[in-house]
Parts: sequence; C-alpha cells; structure tokens
Amino acid sequence: MIEVRSITKTYGEKKAVSDLSFSINEGEIVGLLGLNGAGKSTILKILGTLLPVTEGEAFIAGFSVLRHAEEVRKHIGYLPDIPPLYDEMTIRSYLEFVAKLKGVPRSRLKTSVEQALDQTNLLDVQEQKLSELSHGFRQRSNIAQALVHQPKVLILDEPINGLDPVQIVEMRDLILSLRKKHTVILSSHILSEITRTCDRILVIDQGRLVAEGTERDLRGKAEVEFDVRLEVDGEISSIRDRLRQIDGVISLNQVDANCVTLICSKEIRPALAAVVHEYGLGLLTLERRQAELETLFLKLVRGDRA
Repeated sequence: MIEVRSITKTYGEKKAVSDLSFSINEGEIVGLLGLNGAGKSTILKILGTLLPVTEGEAFIAGFSVLRHAEEVRKHIGYLPDIPPLYDEMTIRSYLEFVAKLKGVPRSRLKTSVEQALDQTNLLDVQEQKLSELSHGFRQRSNIAQALVHQPKVLILDEPINGLDPVQIVEMRDLILSLRKKHTVILSSHILSEITRTCDRILVIDQGRLVAEGTERDLRGKAEVEFDVRLEVDGEISSIRDRLRQIDGVISLNQVDANCVTLICSKEIRPALAAVVHEYGLGLLTLERRQAELETLFLKLVRGDRA
C-alpha cells in the first residue's frame, strides 16, 4: 500500500531525510518513532504530497507521490502537526466543507459526513462550534476531516500531541478502531504510546531508518546487556565468587544477604539455577528485568551515546 524507495530530502546542505526505504502493507498501523527534529514530519509531508523529494521515489496505492500527486490525494487522509480548523464553523459544517473540497459527490455527501462523525464519536457534538471544543474533541475533528472521503491511507502527524491522559486513551482506541479498514502511518516521539497502537515501528534518527519491527524486535536489537535478579534461601555470599565465573556475567552487585543483581551479556539464567542447585540452596527469585522503554528508544537512536 505504501512503498518508499531510497528517498532523500535536502534543504540547502542539510539532509532532513537520507536514503530512506520502507514498505507498509494494506491494513497495517505503522508508527514513525523519533526524537523531535528526527525527520518524521518531513517524511509524512512527502507521503502527503506536500513536499517533493530531492532523490528517490514513494508510492501510495501504486501511484507516485511525485508524478501522480492528484491521484494519490484521492487515496489519502492527512492530519498535519498543526491542523487548520475554522473556529466559526460547527463540526458538521466543517466536515461538509472539507468533503466538498475532496470531491465527495453531492449524492454521498451526507452519508460520508455522518460516517466520519460516527467513526470519531462526534455525532452528539456535531452542531458545536469548533471554537467551543476541548483539545481532545478538536483532534477528533481533525481526524474526521481526514476520514470524510474514506481514504485507503491515513497519515497522522503526532495525533496525541497535547492530549491529557484520558484523551490519549480515547485517541488510542480511535486509531485502533481504524485497523484493517484503513492503512495508517502515524508519527510520535512517545515510545510507550506508539507500542500500544502500532503493528510495527520504524525508528527514525537524523532522517535515517535505524531500526524497525515490533516492540519485541526492538528490545532484541537494543538490549545488548540486561539485568538479572537472583534471590536464594540461604547466604548468597557462599556462591558469590562462583556466580562471577559464569560466562556472560559482566558485573555482580549484592543487594542483601540473600539477593544479588547481575548485569549480563547473554542469557545465563539456566547456569545461575544450576549453581544454586549445586550448592544446595533454595531458589526464591530468578528474573530478567527489562529496560525501560525510553532507555531502549535512546539506545536505538543514539547507540552508545545514550
């Protein structure tokens, strides 16, 4: 549904996007994850036909975003990072206006507007002016305008930006409800949220793709080292030196008389359990502790510099 082939975008001598390639299948929800200034909005503007590429090519529904921009626009709904809302309009009149701009036939106008209102749970407030809405409802209205012509692809730039915790959950549920009906590409700099919403994640740093996959895939790429907590029924000091000798143990820190934490370079839990059994101690706790999502994110985009 979306195919990006070695695109580069430059502004003078600065490269905002550098030799970027990826593909997104029909019905997927895929997130662009990166720090502010990583190039996410530039990528989405290229896919939204708002910016031309300097090099490379991108396709949506088989049409080139550069050579067939008008055809591409029929297949996409776009939510920019700063959406244009007309505060004097009601939600319904705004959606009718946008639907006409997007070429929805008069015979389907009412049905298309009501479908967008229903998809975004705005039917009960459709006659309110946009100026009277909370930020959460304004953002729902922005997504409704992207949906009003029922496009195959939705491009959402920071859809949860500025939302409070309750509104974030509501927006997450809304985006998840679009799965299978639409192909969705969205951007965010919040890893913990994007992992709850997306089927796959593309990690962007300085305009480059540095990692991609599910949350589990990303953890595997980022967790070169990890912690293991070991607690025994007995004196841990009796096996402390033996534990240090296990291949893969980088360091050991004694927490109390019964417990240690170990930093490891590979899976060593079977070896730890074997030592505990060998010395006749009872095994109370043996767990691998995952790094915080934000720490993994920094490792992926900054490598050793994190």
